[in-house]
Amino acid sequence: MAEIPVRPLLLLGVLGLAGCTGLPDQRLAQEAMARGDTATAEQNYRQLADLGYADAQVGLADIQLETGDPEQRRQAEATYRQAAATSPRAAARLGRLLASKPDATEAEQREAETLLKDAMAAGEQNTALPLTLLYVQHPQTFPTVNAQQQVNQWRAEGQPQAELAQVLLYRAQGSYDQHLDEIERICKEALTVQDACYVELATVYQKRGQREQQQALIAQLQTAYQNGRVPPQRIDSVAQVLVDPALGKPDFEAAKALLEPIAPSYPAAWVSLARLLYDAPDQDNTEQVLDYLQRASDAGEPRAELLLGKIYYEGKLVPQDPAKAEQHLLKAAATEPSANYYLGQIYRRGYLGEVNPDKALDHLLSAARSGHASADYALAQLFSQGRGIQPDLVNAYMFSQLAVQAGKPEAPAYSTQLAQQLSPAQRAEAQKRLQAERQFRGDSTMLRAAAGGDVPSVEPPAGGTAELSPQRNRP
Repeated sequence: MAEIPVRPLLLLGVLGLAGCTGLPDQRLAQEAMARGDTATAEQNYRQLADLGYADAQVGLADIQLETGDPEQRRQAEATYRQAAATSPRAAARLGRLLASKPDATEAEQREAETLLKDAMAAGEQNTALPLTLLYVQHPQTFPTVNAQQQVNQWRAEGQPQAELAQVLLYRAQGSYDQHLDEIERICKEALTVQDACYVELATVYQKRGQREQQQALIAQLQTAYQNGRVPPQRIDSVAQVLVDPALGKPDFEAAKALLEPIAPSYPAAWVSLARLLYDAPDQDNTEQVLDYLQRASDAGEPRAELLLGKIYYEGKLVPQDPAKAEQHLLKAAATEPSANYYLGQIYRRGYLGEVNPDKALDHLLSAARSGHASADYALAQLFSQGRGIQPDLVNAYMFSQLAVQAGKPEAPAYSTQLAQQLSPAQRAEAQKRLQAERQFRGDSTMLRAAAGGDVPSVEPPAGGTAELSPQRNRP
């Protein structure tokens, strides 16, 4: 009689006794996740994960990742790694995580490619899109890869997600508008299996001004959500399309009608509703905006703290209050790069009574290294204007060059002005620091989404600590 491996036998015993002894049960974990009971799901997944079962490790890591907390994200990466050697599903998830990691090193980017390719070969379906994103965002890491040729090959092979990968390439290439008919065809065919297509179709109809088609799509989306086939994040994404003035005439009422039903169970929607009203023209929505944000804040949503901080920073709806802005922004800074940008500006400009260059540097550098487009320009101003510190034109020029790379409109003229004040030796030193900073960032700041992820260390590159430390003016 063949010997039965100990671990599978143990698992059979655990699962068989779960109902009467309270031992961990993966089925119970999955059911708990389906009804939103993450605590019960995590408890069951964790106990099975500790026994070494890959599916449970994947389930636990999924929960860790969904929190949005940087430390939980690191734990999710470690948990996926435990299962990746034996589980293609875990390998695919780890590959996707590394591919989207804001501060991923070149080694991690290459590891992501290997993991995703191996998972694809093993039959995992959700691999073509993250691979395409990896190639588009990091061409310097994959100089021999032609993303379009790779996608063409996947399409010819019938690889899952290959058609959506082509849509992603159209976005990256700036040719989206020239392929609206093809995008519509692709996404209509894939709508039942790729819910991201709701966003693409909504974009197509918004660009064309096709209200009837848009309304029919929204009705289909709402039905899919009610039947549990679409996550609330997809509702939120479609709502953002409806109010984006760059895509067509905004439809605030339609977006509001999408968001309000999901907000009680998906607190991020309260923030989207507040943002919608905040941006709506010619309306006095202050009380409603603050109510939405308070509900989101009560639910622990960091984006609510970010928007509350921005409101008090700008003084658009309420009187400007830097102290309140700081209070809210500090709560959001761990996960929201924009919060670090606004904090840096508060400290740089002395809004709390005096300039604090050390805090300004910490927060602005964190925002810049997380991909915030305006943070490098603010750093250039910090080092050039000398408010509370001795001016350092070498650092100012270096950051102005990074601001040019990030696409800040004012940056080219400002950088040229700074360059004219530098000696040849200073320019050489600025180029040296610029190269070090680009290498530290992986040269990918321009391509990062602001969307979440780890906040990188604000420590300067090796050997650059002294160079990036502002020197205070002395009386």
